[in-house]
Amino acid sequence: MCEMCRQHSIQKFGPSRRSLLFGAASTMGLLLATAGRAKEMKAPPKPQNVLSPDASLERLLKGNTRYVEGVSRRHDFKHEREALAGGQNPYAAILSCADSRIAPEYAFDSGRGDLFVCRVAGNFANTETIASLEYAVAVLNAPLILVLGHDSCGAVDAAIKSLADNTTLPGHMPSLVTGIAPAVKAVSQQGGDTLSKAIRQNVIDTVANLTSATPILSAAVEQRKIRVVGGVYRLRDGRVDMVA
Repeated sequence: MCEMCRQHSIQKFGPSRRSLLFGAASTMGLLLATAGRAKEMKAPPKPQNVLSPDASLERLLKGNTRYVEGVSRRHDFKHEREALAGGQNPYAAILSCADSRIAPEYAFDSGRGDLFVCRVAGNFANTETIASLEYAVAVLNAPLILVLGHDSCGAVDAAIKSLADNTTLPGHMPSLVTGIAPAVKAVSQQGGDTLSKAIRQNVIDTVANLTSATPILSAAVEQRKIRVVGGVYRLRDGRVDMVA
């Protein structure tokens, strides 16, 4: 057989390099899809945490009531650690102030793996906290986000004073003022207890910012997969008052 005929025969009957690569890619895609479905079918480490947004909020508030009344449950941390070693499925995400007096896990009488908590002084939504909450919603399937402010917030008070005196805080702290400033400016002309009003307004603003954060959180809210709500923690008795 001549060389030309031999090459023609190979092209006609033999698999091309492109077809081999395409077949390998298709096989790999099928394997990945199968693995993905297997992962989705895997039982969550805490089945009791698979809740609707409304049921999640109800569970948070019941936990807070127990905390306020001093009847918090005894949590089996040993077996929770074992169950959570391979994954997590928190029933709520919390954006809380970093104040050392605020501990969401205690305030809502929750165990390990129950709450996905982000903390920043002034509990406002910056790029990093939004990204973290997107992860909680899109990857961990958290059905609820609670923005948790608290009374006597030092970060909000510092922002009020910085704006009023036109002074700049040291280090990186001006970024806190920037995040809280919209709430302070919104209530500055109302009179009365500016601090309390700014704390509440900051929670309202942050809820609005998270609700409208594209593309992940806003879509989840629109599809009613999650709720975004706000509350203010009372330091004296630990009660969380929901903010409309």
